[in-house]
Amino acid sequence: MKLRVLSVGRDRSGWFEPGVHGYAERVRRHAELELVELPAAKGALPPVDARRHEAEALLGKVRPDSWLVALDERGTLLDSVELARLVATARDAGRELVFCIGGDEGLDSSVRERAWKVVALSRMTLPHRLARLVLMEQLYRAFSLLRGEPYHK
Repeated sequence: MKLRVLSVGRDRSGWFEPGVHGYAERVRRHAELELVELPAAKGALPPVDARRHEAEALLGKVRPDSWLVALDERGTLLDSVELARLVATARDAGRELVFCIGGDEGLDSSVRERAWKVVALSRMTLPHRLARLVLMEQLYRAFSLLRGEPYHK
C-alpha cells in the first residue's frame, strides 16, 4: 500500500519532528510512506489568498487516481477503528491514500471538494505540526489494528 502525507509548513520548534519520524519508521513496516512538506505561502497575504496558494501546491502533488483525505476540524470525526477501516478500504482497492494537512490558515475549500473523505482529528483546532504527529500515530495504530498486533488498547 502507498501512503503520502502532504503538509504545509515546517516544524521550526523541533518538538514534533522526532515523533513524526519515529512513527513514520513504524508505518513503513506496513506500507510505502512518503512525507512531503510544502512551503507556507510567503509574504503578508490575506488568509484566503494564502489558503488558495497552498491549495494549489497541495493539489499539484495529488495524482488523479489517488484517494485524498483532507484533514479539517469540520470533517467527520473517526475513532481509531474507523480510521483503520478507511485505510483498509484504500488498501483493498489498490489506491494510494494521500492525507493533506493545511498551513496556519487551514485548508482551502478546493482541497475539501477534491477529497474522497474529509476527516477531523479533533473538533479543536490543532497546530498543523501537531496534527501531523497525531495523524502518524493514528496511522501506526491503524496498521496495528489491521494486523491484530497488541499496540491498540
